Amino acid sequence: MEETTQNTPRPLLGLTIDGLRRVAAEAGMPAFAAKQIARRLYVQRATDISEMTELSKRSRERLAELGYVTGREKPLSSVKSVDGTVKFLFRGTEGRDVEAVYIPDGDRATICVSSQAGCKMNCSFCMTGRQGFHGSLSAAQIINQILSIPQSEKLTNVVFMGMGEPTDNLPAVLDAIEILTAPWGMAWSPKRITVSSVGASPKALRTLLDTTKVHIAISLHSPFSSERASMMPAEKAFPATEILNLLRGYDFAHQRRLSFEYIMFKGVNDDARHGRALARLLRGLDCRVNLIRFHAIPGSDLRPSSNAVMEEFRDRLNDDGIVATIRASRGEDVMAACGMLAGEGKC
Repeated sequence: MEETTQNTPRPLLGLTIDGLRRVAAEAGMPAFAAKQIARRLYVQRATDISEMTELSKRSRERLAELGYVTGREKPLSSVKSVDGTVKFLFRGTEGRDVEAVYIPDGDRATICVSSQAGCKMNCSFCMTGRQGFHGSLSAAQIINQILSIPQSEKLTNVVFMGMGEPTDNLPAVLDAIEILTAPWGMAWSPKRITVSSVGASPKALRTLLDTTKVHIAISLHSPFSSERASMMPAEKAFPATEILNLLRGYDFAHQRRLSFEYIMFKGVNDDARHGRALARLLRGLDCRVNLIRFHAIPGSDLRPSSNAVMEEFRDRLNDDGIVATIRASRGEDVMAACGMLAGEGKC
C-alpha cells in the first residue's frame, strides 16, 4: 500500500459507523475505534485528528498518512438579518458555494441546510432553481453546515429546505440523517428533522419514508396540475396526485408530521377556487398546510398576496377541515427567506 499522504483530503465527517469501521480497518485499528472516532466527530465536535486522543498517537498519524482529515470547514462569510436570522455561505461544489440559514425563534433554533449547489427542479419562483444545477453536496458538506456555525450547540431543529432537492441527493441526505439520529452519532430524535421535497421522485420519497422517521414537507403551491406544472416542471414527470397517493399509504398521525408548503402569489393561486380545490385534494390526509408569503426575486413578475388575502385563505382551509397556518417570514432583508438562496457569495 502506498505510504505517502493522499493528494486529496479524505474527510471523516459525513461517514456513518459502517464507513468509519472501514476507515479503522484500513488504518489497522480495532473495530471499536470507529465509535471512538464517531464520538469525537459528532459529539465532541473535533476539528482536527490530533484532538482524537482516545486513539493512539500512531493511529492518528496513520490516519493522516492515509490522507484523512476531520472535514470541518468554517463558513466563508455570514450576514445577520434585523430579525436575528443569520445566513452563512459555505464552500460548495463545481465553483458554486452554498448557503445555510440559522433561524432563532424563542426556545427553538433551526438551521435550514442545503443539499445541492443549485437545483435541477427549475421552479420559476425560486432563485436557487433559476441558477441551474452545479452539483450535489457530500454528507460531509451537509453535516458541516450543522456543526460549523457558531450557534451549533444551540440548535434544536434541522430542515432540509435550503438549496437543492434533497431526494435528488438521497444517499448523502440519508447518511446525514443517520449521523444526526443514530446513538453513535448525535442521537437526535427524528422529530427534530424535516425534509422538504417537490416530489421529484416517488421512488426516492418512498425510500426516505421507509428508512427514516423524519417529518416530511411537500412543496405544492397549486391544487391544479396545469398551473403547478407552469411553475414547477417536476409536476409534468411526477404529478402531485401520484405523490399524494403514495403519502396516503403512511401513518402521519403518530411518528412523523406531514406538511404541504404553499407559497401564495397574488392573483395566481390565492382565491376561493384554489382554496376549495386544495381542501378537496388533501382531504383524508393527516397533514397541515404552511402558507408562505412569496418573496419577490429578480426577473420574476410574480408578486406576494396581501396579508388579508392570506388570512382569508387560511381561514377557509381551516373551515374545510384542513389545518393551515401562515409561516412567519424570516431573513428577507438579507436574501435568506424561502426561495431566495443563491449561493453567489453575496453574504
